[in-house]
Amino acid sequence: MAYTSEHPVFYVTVDVVVLTIRAGALCALVVERGSEPFAGRWALPGGFVEPDESLETAACRELEEETALRAEVARLEQLASYGDPGRDPRGRVVSVAWLAVVPRGVDPSAGSDAARAQWRPVSELLETGQLAFDHDVILAEGVERARSKLEYTALATAFVGEEFTIADLRSVYEVVWGEGLDARNFHRKVTGAGVLEATGRSVQRGPGRPAAVYRHVAGADELYPPLTRSALR
Repeated sequence: MAYTSEHPVFYVTVDVVVLTIRAGALCALVVERGSEPFAGRWALPGGFVEPDESLETAACRELEEETALRAEVARLEQLASYGDPGRDPRGRVVSVAWLAVVPRGVDPSAGSDAARAQWRPVSELLETGQLAFDHDVILAEGVERARSKLEYTALATAFVGEEFTIADLRSVYEVVWGEGLDARNFHRKVTGAGVLEATGRSVQRGPGRPAAVYRHVAGADELYPPLTRSALR
């Protein structure tokens, strides 16, 4: 069907689900909206796509403008599209959502379009229903994507930084999945999945033997065999 002036005008936005681990909890980055609609409500970072930019460029720009987080510190991937009528009171708006993960210790700050930017526990955000628009749906699906990707990719390493112990990595799985894992079983399976390499160094954390330090093998992102939840309990 050819385009005519009778077709409704659509607007395109981007929203970014940014996850990290803080104080032993899975947290999402949210901003307090400084203008209507939903002024004063928490929302995912995001905004309208400019006519001359790609979707990914828009997601990176909005993330930096609203939270001062640069895309270089996050692992950004497209999540899904959301276009239900009425999802935005300003008109017919389709949002392309993105998922990003950042390591511990990265702190946001509010930008020009937001009053505040904070890490908030995912459980709190989803249980209280305090997010603007349909961002609770987007956040829930972003969290489930992250949980799923832990089974077959090296996504967990994005939560811990460049170097880490196996216990650090196991804590990521336990927090994101929300369940305890068998330490010996996890160590054996994750070190045999082809995505980690030992640095040759170790760290002492409390009593007992020093823990070996590992890093992610550059370019190795697929876990083989996968680390399924049922096999690691």
